[in-house]
Amino acid sequence: YLQVNLQKPCPFWDDNSHCGMRDCAVQPCPSDEVPDGIRSGSYKYSEEANNLAEECEEAKRLGAVDGSLSTETREAVLQWTRHDDSSDSFCEADDIHSPEAEYVDLLLNPERYTGYKGPDAWKIWNSIYEENCFKPQNVKRPLASGRGESFIYLTKWVSRVCVEKRAFYRLISGLHASINIHLSARYLLQDTWSEKKWGPNITEFQQRFDEVLTRGEGPRRLKNLYFLYLIELRALSKVLPFFERPGFQLYTGNKSQDAEMKHLLLEILHLARSFPLHFDENSFFAGNKKEAAKLKEEFRLHFKNISKIMDCVGCFKCRLWGKLQTQGLGTALKILFSENLIERIPESGPSYGFQLTRQEIVALFNAFGR
Repeated sequence: YLQVNLQKPCPFWDDNSHCGMRDCAVQPCPSDEVPDGIRSGSYKYSEEANNLAEECEEAKRLGAVDGSLSTETREAVLQWTRHDDSSDSFCEADDIHSPEAEYVDLLLNPERYTGYKGPDAWKIWNSIYEENCFKPQNVKRPLASGRGESFIYLTKWVSRVCVEKRAFYRLISGLHASINIHLSARYLLQDTWSEKKWGPNITEFQQRFDEVLTRGEGPRRLKNLYFLYLIELRALSKVLPFFERPGFQLYTGNKSQDAEMKHLLLEILHLARSFPLHFDENSFFAGNKKEAAKLKEEFRLHFKNISKIMDCVGCFKCRLWGKLQTQGLGTALKILFSENLIERIPESGPSYGFQLTRQEIVALFNAFGR
């Protein structure tokens, strides 16, 4: 279950290009289908928070009317607010308290081809590449559709820019490749009044990734996809201490199910950590401290801008998965740049220095799954 606001207006241009096709629609969950523990999304993932939730429910049953907060609770709330408003975030998160924020069952709304294409879809990616990928204006967008357009290769440009800017471009290219692969893998092959059939469209895949058809660009896109995979795999191995704490619970209201899910979650994270080091993020922002801090902030703001662009996607199903995968990557970056905070997390009690919201956790694992 992901809580998402698909009604947010595009912040960059007037957008009246909403996809009218039925496959673009997203079916939200009726509130009574969402587990109670998940609907109590304002509670953070700790034993203390879960106990607080139970105490609040008990107080309601007893008809208590004392709405004041204890000093300890008020301080905890302030700490959370400071965290939620901190500058660690790489994404523009949806306001889950907005009346327009709805729960969506991702299993009932799979990522697949919807028919959303053409100038409106191209405009999204063009904005991402042209305005948010650190590249010079005279270097044209490299990821066109691959159907005969002229390509200007980026080899010389890439070799001249710093490692951080190269990595940023490769991450966005990898994200784009990931989305294109999923659309090709679950393509609408048959659409009749009696049946809809999705499946692999080899021709579509080749047009986007074949070395000859893309004039050498396709294999680079796939390498960038693998780079994205390694980055997110690295983040999973780094965040293990956060989830290992006894106080961390996957709170849905079903204790036995929560315990089983946590066991499986830790299995995945230990498996990720068992791999050799494929990527060393410590080489990022490692030069002059002042310049490094400036570059890191620029890096974060560029990515935050890309997360805002996802609110301009006209197809709601594409918007849903675009927002989710962007936030998943943003969460991975947040983890990688918070290593020192993660290492200082206490084994018991709240972790004020480093936190992940439920939205970030759902987005991280689903993006990695993609």
